[in-house]
Amino acid sequence: MPPALRYRSPSRRPLWIIILVTLICVALIGAYVYPPRQYAACYFLSSDVCSPWLPPAPARVYTDDEIAAHVVIRDILSIPSFQPKNPKVAFMFLTPGSLPFERLWEKFFLGHEGRFTIYVHASKEKSVHISSLFIGRNIRSEKVAWGKISMVEAEKRLLANALQDADNQHFVLLSESCVPLHNFDYIYNYLMGTNISFIDCFEDPGPHGTGRYSEHMLPEIEKKDWRKGAQWFSVKRQHAVLILADSLYYSKFKLYCKPGKEGHNCYADEHYLPSFFHMVDPTGIANWSVTHVDWSEGKWHPKAYRAVDVNFELLKNITSIDEIVHVTSNLKKQVHRRPCLWNGMKRPCYLFARKFYPEAIDNLMNLFSNFTVI
Repeated sequence: MPPALRYRSPSRRPLWIIILVTLICVALIGAYVYPPRQYAACYFLSSDVCSPWLPPAPARVYTDDEIAAHVVIRDILSIPSFQPKNPKVAFMFLTPGSLPFERLWEKFFLGHEGRFTIYVHASKEKSVHISSLFIGRNIRSEKVAWGKISMVEAEKRLLANALQDADNQHFVLLSESCVPLHNFDYIYNYLMGTNISFIDCFEDPGPHGTGRYSEHMLPEIEKKDWRKGAQWFSVKRQHAVLILADSLYYSKFKLYCKPGKEGHNCYADEHYLPSFFHMVDPTGIANWSVTHVDWSEGKWHPKAYRAVDVNFELLKNITSIDEIVHVTSNLKKQVHRRPCLWNGMKRPCYLFARKFYPEAIDNLMNLFSNFTVI
C-alpha cells in the first residue's frame, strides 16, 4: 500500500514581517498623498510627480564685498532725484581724434546754450576743433583699444567729468561717426521726459552672448544674469553715479572679460552695463539704445554709410523705426521684436545714428533741417 500522505499545516510567517510590510506600504501611500515639505518625495516616486515639491535651494551666502555693494546700490537708487533749475544733457564724445561732424553738431546745438554740455575723449590724438562750442571741452584722455576694458574705462572717465556739473541730468555716449536724427528740442524732451535710462540689454544664448560667459564671474555674476547690448548708452544721473560707484562687478569684467580669454572673445563694452543693470535695476532701463546701428550685414562691424548712401529716404526710414529687433547668435538666429515704449506709449526708437563716413558731411548738412522733426 502506498504510504499515507502526511498532513502539513499552513506555514506561519513571523508577525513582525507582516507588520513591517504594512508600515512600508502606509509610508509610501502617505508620501504620495501628503509629501513632506522638508524632504523630496522623489526618493520614492518619479521626478514628474514630485518635482514641484522639491525644497528650495539654500540661499547663497554673500561675501562682504557683495553686501557692501548691495547697500551702496540700494541707497543710490533710493535717493530722490535732484531737479536743478536748469537741467542739462551731457553729450559725451568718445573719439580717436577730431570730430568729422563737428559742423553738423554745431548746427544742432546753436540756440540752445545753457541746456547742454559737451565732453570729448580723444583717445589717439588731440582733437582739433573748428567750432567754438567744442573748444576747451576736451578731457584728460587715455588710449583706447577696440574690444578691451579700456573702452569701458573711457566711458567711466567721461561720466566722472560730466557728473561734476550738478545741472547735468542725462548723459549720452556718442562716437565720432554719430549724427543726430532730430532737432535739439525733440531729443532734449525725449530724454528729460522719462525717468529711465536707455541701455541696450537682451539675452543671447549663442556663442556671441552666453558663450562669452566665464565661471570666473562667480559668485557675483551668475550665467543666468549674463546679458548683451550695444555700448552706446544714454543714462540718467542716478545711473551714471551707480556706474562710477561700482567696483565689485566691474573688477570681474576687467579680469575675466577679454578678447582671447579661455578660447573665446569677450568684449566688456558689450556685456558690462547690460549685465550690471539687469542685476541691479532691470525695470529702470529701456532695454534698447537710442543710437541706431545697422548690423544686417552680419559682419564684425556694422554697416557704414558713405556719401552716396545718405539721402532723405535713408534718414526717414531710420527715424520711423518704432520697434527694437534683437537676433541671437546661435544657429536658430531667433529674431525678437518688441515695441519701443516711451512712458507707456509707442514712439520712434532712435535719436542718433551711426556709422557715417566723414565724406557724408555735406549731404548731412543739407538734409539736417529737412529730415529732423519737432
